[in-house]
Amino acid sequence: MTKYYNPKRTRNIFNPDSKVPFALSRSKIDLFLKCPRCFYMDRRLGIGQPPGFPFSLNSAVDKLLKKEFDFHRGKGSAHPLMKAYGLDAVPYQSDKMDEWRDALGGGIRFLHPTTNLLITGGIDDVWVNPAGELIIVDYKATSKDGEVSLDAEWQIGYKRQMEIYQWLFRQNGFKVNKTGFFVYCNGDTDKEAFDAKLEFDIKLLPYDGNDSWVEQSIMDAHKCLMNANLPESSIECDFCAYRKAAKEIKE
Repeated sequence: MTKYYNPKRTRNIFNPDSKVPFALSRSKIDLFLKCPRCFYMDRRLGIGQPPGFPFSLNSAVDKLLKKEFDFHRGKGSAHPLMKAYGLDAVPYQSDKMDEWRDALGGGIRFLHPTTNLLITGGIDDVWVNPAGELIIVDYKATSKDGEVSLDAEWQIGYKRQMEIYQWLFRQNGFKVNKTGFFVYCNGDTDKEAFDAKLEFDIKLLPYDGNDSWVEQSIMDAHKCLMNANLPESSIECDFCAYRKAAKEIKE
């Protein structure tokens, strides 16, 4: 049976009178920062943005990377990529790894006591250095000319993603190194022939996170949800611009 987009959800809707913790994922916090109106319509009114198509190739890269790093996790050894970049670390061994990776199941969680929001996030990987500090790792896949970097304006979402993960692990009592890493895979399209094989250049990009913004953003998101009025949209929100244009045509 084909699964269609449901424009009016009846589950996972915030109730300001409820005493039950309300789950708020890392991606929904990012949605709030992008556009409070879209966030409110989604979490308070049950009207979510239409989902995008799944990136099957990215999912395949993600799965293969996890297999590679899990192999070294089991042996307690460093992955060759770590050695190539001179990083003194190994994949972190924990019986919670599968749980932390399960975004649909909540991933790593922390109940924010002030707001009663259950903050969740599904990570890609965690490494550990000799000092016992956890290193949060995220996998990315793309295909572009030139070197991959974290310099594009739209990649602020990647950085916030890393910082929320770091914040979540700190709230769970772990010692977390400020430097996280992106394992960035860039598909090579310069080959003379495809030969039914796509090769990737893999870079390890460090990023020094600063999670000082997370606490206030959670408070602001909660305040938004508690409000009975629809908030203003972001001037940069494509979804709101589309809804406005469509409404003007209809009227």
